[in-house]
Parts: sequence; C-alpha cells; structure tokens
Amino acid sequence: MIGFANQSAAMEFLLSVKSGVKDMAFALTEASTPEVREWLKKQLFAGLNMHEKVYQLMVDRAWLHPYDPIEQSRVDLTAAEMTGNIARMPLFKDRTKVLETFDTPN
Repeated sequence: MIGFANQSAAMEFLLSVKSGVKDMAFALTEASTPEVREWLKKQLFAGLNMHEKVYQLMVDRAWLHPYDPIEQSRVDLTAAEMTGNIARMPLFKDRTKVLETFDTPN
C-alpha cells in the first residue's frame, strides 16, 4: 500500500507541475514588463526541469509507461482496483450512523 501511496503522490505532483507550467506559459504571454517576463521565464524553465525529474522518476520506478500503452493500462487498472479496495475498507464500525449525517435525497 505504501508503494501505491508513493505512486499516487508522484502522479498528483506531476499533474500539479504540468498545471504550473501551463499557467506560467500563459502568464508569460500576459506580462507587461521585461522584468516580469524574465522572472516568469525562469519560473517556467524551473517548472519544466521539475517536470522532467518527476517524469523520469516515475518511468524509472515503472509507475509510468509513456511508450507502452498496454502496460500503462495495466498500471492504471491496478491503481483503479486499489482505489476501489480502499473505498470499501470498513473505516467505521457502524457506517449507518455516518451515512445518516449526510444530507442526501431519498
């Protein structure tokens, strides 16, 4: 389960870094002064470097298979099954009491 947690954290971090790179690129197109553009450019390249490091870590650990879609689908299926198993864990002795606290329609 620890390995799955590490894999999930790495994927979440990779997606966050990608989002940051996208946002920096967008901000760079909107920057109004050379100083701001230069700062944003440095941040963009730092994000790209971080993306490469996380991406390579995930490939090295066999958590990501960018050139083998069949193997990647196996990894994704295993992750989905693990997520389902975690969701079905009996976290409360009497789940009814917990479920009754949610405001849900009939």
